[in-house]
Amino acid sequence: MKDHSSRANKKHYSALKLLAFFCLGLFFIIYHPTSSQAQNIPDIANINVDELTDEQIRELIRRAGESGITESELIQMARLRGLPAREAEKLQRRIEQLEISSTGTRSRTSASKREPRRQTDFNEISQGILKVQPEMEDSSILNSPIFGLDLFYNKNRRLSFEPSINMATPKNYILGPGDMVYVDIYGQSEQYYEANINADGFMILDNIGPISVSGKTIEEASGIIRNRLASYYPGIRGSNPNTFVQVTLGNVRTIKVHLVGELRLPGTFTLSAFSTVFNALYAAGGPNENGTMRNIKIIRAGKPVASVDVYDFLVNGKANLDLQLQDQDVVLVEPFMSRAKVTGEVKRPKTFEVKEGDTFDDLLRYAGGFTDEAFKERINVSRVTGKEKAVSDIYQNQFGLFLVKGGDEYQVGRILNRYTNRVQIKGAVFREGNYALNEGLTLSQLIKNAEGLRGDAYLERASILRTYDDFSTEVLTVSLKEIIEGRTADVPLRREDVIRISSIYDLQEEFYVQVNGEVRSPGTYPFSKNMTVEELIIMAGGLREAANIRDVEIARRSNETAKGNFSDIIPVEVNEKLISGNNSVTLEPYDMVVVRRKSNFTLDKLVKVEGQVNSPGIFPIKNAEERISDVIKRAGGLTNFAYPNGATLIRRTEFFETESEQLRRQRNLMDLQQKLLMDPNNSEAQELLLERLFKDLGTAPVEGGEGLATAATKRETITGITETKAGVAPVKIRQTEAVAIDLEAIIKNPGSDLDLILEEGDIISVPRQLQTVRMRGDVVYPATVRFEKDKGMKYYINRSGGFDIRANRKRTYIVYANGEVARTKSLFGLRSYPNVRPGSEVIVPTKGPRVPVRPGELVGIATGIATLVLVITQINP
Repeated sequence: MKDHSSRANKKHYSALKLLAFFCLGLFFIIYHPTSSQAQNIPDIANINVDELTDEQIRELIRRAGESGITESELIQMARLRGLPAREAEKLQRRIEQLEISSTGTRSRTSASKREPRRQTDFNEISQGILKVQPEMEDSSILNSPIFGLDLFYNKNRRLSFEPSINMATPKNYILGPGDMVYVDIYGQSEQYYEANINADGFMILDNIGPISVSGKTIEEASGIIRNRLASYYPGIRGSNPNTFVQVTLGNVRTIKVHLVGELRLPGTFTLSAFSTVFNALYAAGGPNENGTMRNIKIIRAGKPVASVDVYDFLVNGKANLDLQLQDQDVVLVEPFMSRAKVTGEVKRPKTFEVKEGDTFDDLLRYAGGFTDEAFKERINVSRVTGKEKAVSDIYQNQFGLFLVKGGDEYQVGRILNRYTNRVQIKGAVFREGNYALNEGLTLSQLIKNAEGLRGDAYLERASILRTYDDFSTEVLTVSLKEIIEGRTADVPLRREDVIRISSIYDLQEEFYVQVNGEVRSPGTYPFSKNMTVEELIIMAGGLREAANIRDVEIARRSNETAKGNFSDIIPVEVNEKLISGNNSVTLEPYDMVVVRRKSNFTLDKLVKVEGQVNSPGIFPIKNAEERISDVIKRAGGLTNFAYPNGATLIRRTEFFETESEQLRRQRNLMDLQQKLLMDPNNSEAQELLLERLFKDLGTAPVEGGEGLATAATKRETITGITETKAGVAPVKIRQTEAVAIDLEAIIKNPGSDLDLILEEGDIISVPRQLQTVRMRGDVVYPATVRFEKDKGMKYYINRSGGFDIRANRKRTYIVYANGEVARTKSLFGLRSYPNVRPGSEVIVPTKGPRVPVRPGELVGIATGIATLVLVITQINP
């Protein structure tokens, strides 16, 4: 075991020694790349990668990373120093495995699988800015009156100016540390390389060595790399080469740019090497309210190299994207130079920064130009002149000559809301509106231009409203009839004349007539000359079934109201077919036609018989004198199981919401409609009927039932009594109630007073033979018990456990099966209980909760008794 441990320690020591030599060799190549020095590097050809631990390989990667060497460059340099290809592949696989185990992803290790060009650092910076900006959201910037201030920050959309990484490499792009370069050799010889430029400015190609390209453009670096490769690929040289070299840019390096001055977020930012000034300004949030947007300077190596005018991008769309930033550039945003304000009828009324030499034409271009209603002939400007302000006018021919100064305020006015040649015509013409005032235009010519007069034009009078220069007005009255007939001279018109021609209906009330009663659509209808009663009824949809054509009245406004007469009543007999004859009465304006109802007209009245009868169901009432016995007889009489003493009549109260005859008719027609719709083989007549039903049912009025107003009045009266009387419980208003009847006596003696006359909606219910008695109320055990003949109420109460403690025995009552009620009677302390029948309900009320007597009340009672005794003793000594 000791020998084995010793051999393992020696093996581990040897691996560390080889690793140290390997790292020393790498560093020596990096910092001393000359061949004479490289000869002194220890030989690493004997390194066995399998003997290296994961910690040792991580240390190797860390040290290489500190020297700016990538993993692929590390493998290439190891091969240059004599590491066998087999061991180099092992080293590459070990590095890949370590990366996968630590990050879960595999990085690029082979130049044959080129990744798309990336600019990771810039994307990370951009995302950081996007996260920071919402925290700095400022409504003053979003709503700032300064033009362009919200360009680099907008609440809803962000214009990031992020450079495109898919564009071809610019020939003037200057290489630097961190750039990846792809070198493709094609033709007779084929090979490809990819290498990163290290911090010393070198790119190292496999088997070629380091090449210094930092600070060179892509075009210059291509020449240097081509000359270096010509020593290894002779086909590159000569005037007729057969091998070609292409140098392209891979992943883009990042640069650091300093943004200072009047910015929202001044500081140093890491950006892509493709970035322009606009990218940098976006990263810094753009200029603040005090910063210039017309003269943003780029300072490189202490000297200004360019300036950017943001207005050139906003107004002309020129972003100057060819000017790319370099590492350590300074973007300086100085305070604004001068500002001028434009208000009024321009498309962008804002405050603009102006340069020396800018004219109002330039300022108008920044403002987007005039709106459609701008007054362009003269612009008013307010200018600061020393201690005060002065007002000047700029005329249209001076826009390109008038120089703008800081502090100017330009007001663009609006055209006047007036017309130079307008006349108007309104009223009874076919085309009302505005018309052009041509030379010599007269009233008759204007009417002709308006397509002439309507038939209802009032020809006796027309008015012309004329406006004078002092805005005073005058109304001229003319007779259209005389002008048309040529008896009066035509009227010449002036600017802003308004001609109004009235309609004859504008000068009188609108005439109408009314129809009420038994018509299908009662209401108000327009009056026409020679209109008869029949015509009005036809307009109202015709007569209803209940209409009495022999009892129609016309109520006409009386001319003798001073004598107390309000209407003249004219009786009319209407033709059954609604044909107007010689005897038809002609209506006058405001007449009211009332079509009365036939006497005793009613629709079918129905009653229902249910329970133990031979033919239960719905029965129409035959006549006004039909009684209970009649309907029972029509129902086939009682069955053998009927219990006539328990029969009940359920009758509607006056509060029952009865549907009107019209509503019932509508329901019947809807049922007919459904039947026709279900039949696919309707005749032509049935199809026409169906069409009429669809038309009628869509407009049929819904009316209340008979006596609805009376029932509503009674309901309000009862409710008012219960609300105003203290201690009166609210009355529950029912739509139906049970009426106790003695059906057995009715059948034995039909037509007697017990045999009630039936009404619409009555329900006669005959139960089956009952054999129980139900106990309710304040008994020990409320239950339903079997009926036993010749047993009194006390027997059934005892069957329920007897009276409870708080039972009110003397108020016990019984409800029989037919709804009749009987109560307990008392005489000299003796109680007489009512008889019990099958189906009865015995109800025992309670006395309510016992209220304890308080000590104070006991004292009061005792005092009162003592006082009473004292008074009695005084009266009877």
